[in-house]
Amino acid sequence: MTETHVVANQPPPLADLNLWDANAPLREAASWAGADWIEADARRLGGVLGTAEAARWAEEAHRYPPVLRTHDRYGNRADEVDFHPSWHRFMGLAVEYGAHAMPWAAAKPGAHAARAVLMSLLAQVEPGHCCPVSMTYAAVPALRAEPALAAEWEPRITSLTYDFGLRPAADKAGVLIGMAMTEKQGGSDVRANTTTATPAADGLYTLRGHKWFCSAPMNDAFLVLAQAPGGLSCFLLPRVLPDGTLNAIRLQRLKDKLGNRSNASAEIELHDAVAHLVGEEGRGVAVIIEMVNHTRLDCVIATAAGMRQSVAEATWHAAHRSAFGRRLIDQPLMTQVLADLAIESEAATAVMMRLASAYDAPGEGPFRRLATAVAKYWVCKRGPGHAAEALECLGGNGYIEEAPLARRYREQPLLSIWEGSGNVIALDVLRALKTAPETAEAFLAEVAPAAEADPRLAAHLANVERTLTAGVDQPEARRLTEDLGLALQAALLVRHSPNEIADAFCATRLGPDRGLNYGAVPTKHAEAIVARHLPST
Repeated sequence: MTETHVVANQPPPLADLNLWDANAPLREAASWAGADWIEADARRLGGVLGTAEAARWAEEAHRYPPVLRTHDRYGNRADEVDFHPSWHRFMGLAVEYGAHAMPWAAAKPGAHAARAVLMSLLAQVEPGHCCPVSMTYAAVPALRAEPALAAEWEPRITSLTYDFGLRPAADKAGVLIGMAMTEKQGGSDVRANTTTATPAADGLYTLRGHKWFCSAPMNDAFLVLAQAPGGLSCFLLPRVLPDGTLNAIRLQRLKDKLGNRSNASAEIELHDAVAHLVGEEGRGVAVIIEMVNHTRLDCVIATAAGMRQSVAEATWHAAHRSAFGRRLIDQPLMTQVLADLAIESEAATAVMMRLASAYDAPGEGPFRRLATAVAKYWVCKRGPGHAAEALECLGGNGYIEEAPLARRYREQPLLSIWEGSGNVIALDVLRALKTAPETAEAFLAEVAPAAEADPRLAAHLANVERTLTAGVDQPEARRLTEDLGLALQAALLVRHSPNEIADAFCATRLGPDRGLNYGAVPTKHAEAIVARHLPST
């Protein structure tokens, strides 16, 4: 008799590896971005996150999503959200390593780039918790529009202690910040907001209205927009008042989201909730845009992290699975697909690190202004298709919930939608070009030197320059943004990556023989590219 249950030709678990040591493109980019000093912390964090235990935490955080408790057993308002312990483990790690506030804790050169390294490691395993971490990081530059508030809240924000629970901020060892901008009737058109802000005699305001998306409703305070007498304004809305009573923030329900299910997003109503004005009345968008730009950076970081996870899982599977007498990784068609996925991942990693480094340099404001919008549009747009192709490399094994790529496939679209979907970002690119022409000059100056080393990039850049000279209207905005994104990626790979990576990117993305799907255009040195991205334990 033969055995009826023999497990053969299945890859071993991708576990017990160090996510930092296994990621050569990230290590190299950290070095040229001025963040190589983070290596020791990144290796320690990468070691924890690469364990089978961390993979189990990620699965549990999604399998057991947050639960809303609107009332206690006696009928009193509770407005609390309960999370699985695995969620708290990731939050604790993120805060312990400073991913939520590192650049604000100490003005160290390369701090934003170093933080990008840590965020990319965390987001590679469990991206949901990165939402409250990102908003906390991004809140600080907005809060600085009101120096007295910043002086009070920054020491709490920069603490390396994760202190969960509803208590007055002054009584906590550390705090986290959220955001609530959009409303039912307006979405991205925040000037259509109807929430009102009424000045009180003590200098505070009371907010009355609703918010359609309140991200991470258990955070300790939120930056929100509301209509004050002087126009749309930005406010800091604490969750708990100094006397220990809950602020009048009513959680109506949690969103039943496609992905990002470990993280809570709520619809809330404000019943004369107490808030602090941040900046001047009528300047709400100008204040909160500082937060938005930093969270857009994190959308790029998280997308690049997702691409890295997808490539790692796909190459690992192909290296340990055989069909038709050979390993999948050795079959030319699969090798081409894996190489193309790896190239996309490396290009996203390069943009992520270059963009983060621009936040470390005050003089790079013009480049940062345009590059943030371009990268948010292009890198994040590439995320969902990349996840789908990587999932397909695993076949049916990739389509089940026990494999992390099913979660990743649902996660990637969020990063393209959050903080401005495609059209919003494309319009922002046009706005930057129109109101601040120096942004285009800085962007082209970044790309031009690399174009001298590759004729395909040179031709692509010349076409971009002609388009910019002729002017662009709304119908052409997406194509221009795409071309700018490709130019930046190509330039960074030409400057910093091995020649086979840069050559393959320019051939498949900029050359005349382009394909519409991964692996459609033959890539030279595909085996070497795949070997560079294949994780080893």
